Amino acid sequence: MYFKIATVPSKGNHENEDFQGIDFRPTKINNYDRIKLDGTRKLKVSKQYYLNASSRRGFVLYKTLQLSRLLVLSRCPTCIISAQENFTAQPTDIIISSFPKSGTTWLKALCFAILRRNHLRDASTNRLLTELPHDIVPFIDYSTDNGGIRVPNDLPLWATHIPYSSLPKSILESNCKIIFIGRNPKDVFVSLWHFISRVSGAGTRILPLEEVFQGFCKGVTMYGPYWDHVLGYWKASLQFPDRILFIKYEDLQLDTLSSVKRLAEFMGCPFTMEEERQGLVQEVVDLCSFQLLSNLEVNKSKEYFSTWPAKFEHNAFFRKGKIGDWENYLTPEMVAQLDEITEKKFGGSGLSFVTSITSPTP
Repeated sequence: MYFKIATVPSKGNHENEDFQGIDFRPTKINNYDRIKLDGTRKLKVSKQYYLNASSRRGFVLYKTLQLSRLLVLSRCPTCIISAQENFTAQPTDIIISSFPKSGTTWLKALCFAILRRNHLRDASTNRLLTELPHDIVPFIDYSTDNGGIRVPNDLPLWATHIPYSSLPKSILESNCKIIFIGRNPKDVFVSLWHFISRVSGAGTRILPLEEVFQGFCKGVTMYGPYWDHVLGYWKASLQFPDRILFIKYEDLQLDTLSSVKRLAEFMGCPFTMEEERQGLVQEVVDLCSFQLLSNLEVNKSKEYFSTWPAKFEHNAFFRKGKIGDWENYLTPEMVAQLDEITEKKFGGSGLSFVTSITSPTP
C-alpha cells in the first residue's frame, strides 16, 4: 500500500515551522513521495519528511527524525480522505469525536452503556465485559472501504478524531448528532506522550518529553494542532447546540452522574424517573468507571488493538484517568508556555478547562 503525499521544496529549513492555525483539510494531490506500509504495519519513508497537516496549498511536511513516531503512527491524511469519500452517515447516527487522549475510551463505554442499559445486568450480552470499547464503537477513520461499505455495526455509535472542518459532508448534512469530549491541554499532552511510547515495534526508547512537548506546542500531532481542533468543535457546538454537544473530561470526572444524564438526554434516550429510582444511572457510572474497566481481563490484555496502522496493547488505553497528572511531568517553563498558547488561542472564545483538582482554573 502506498500513500500519496506532497513534497516541500528541497531548499529552506522546515524544522522549526509552526503549524498552529493551518487548516487541516486533506485533499487529493498529484505530486507525491511514496510511503510504503509493509507487512509488519511499519511505515517506511523514502525521505526524512513526515506528514503533519494540510493547508490550502496542499500538504505541509515536517522534517524531523525524533518525532517520526508521533507523526506517522496514524495514517491520518489517508484515513481522513477515505472517511470523507466513503463514510455515509445516517440521521440516527451519533458521532463521538475527540482530540486523541481526551477521554475517548471512557466516552465510548458510557454511550454504549446508556444505549444498552436494559441489558447491562446480563453478563452474557454485556459487550463491555468482554470487548475493548474501541472494538464496540468503531472509528469512521478506519471503518469504510473504497466502495463505501461500512464495517458491521449494530449500533448507531461511531467515533472519530477528525477535526470538525474535515468531517465527511454526510455527517454535517445528515443532521446526525455529534458528542465532542475536550480535555485540558496539559493532561492531553502528558497522556499523548505516554501513549506514543507504547507503539508496537517502535523500540524501547521513550521519546524525550521536551522534544515531544515542543512539537505539540507547534501543532505537530497526528490530527493537527490541539487548540485548533478543540476550538473548531467548540464553536460548532455554540452554533448548532441541538446537534453538537461539547462536554469536558474534567466535568465528566467531577460529576459523572449528572454528565451521564445529560448525555442520555442529548442522545434522545433520557433516563426515566423509574430508572433513576432503580439506580440505573449509577449502574452505568459504576460499570464505566476507570477502576472497573481498567481491571477487566480484556482491557488488561497485551493483545493488540490493530485497527490502526500502529499496534497498541489493550492496556495502553488505560493509564491513570486523572485530572492534573501533568503536575508530575511538566516544568514551570512548560506550564507557562502552554498557558500562553492556550490564552492566545482560546482567549475570548468562552472556552476554559479545569487543570487540577486543587486549583480548578485554566
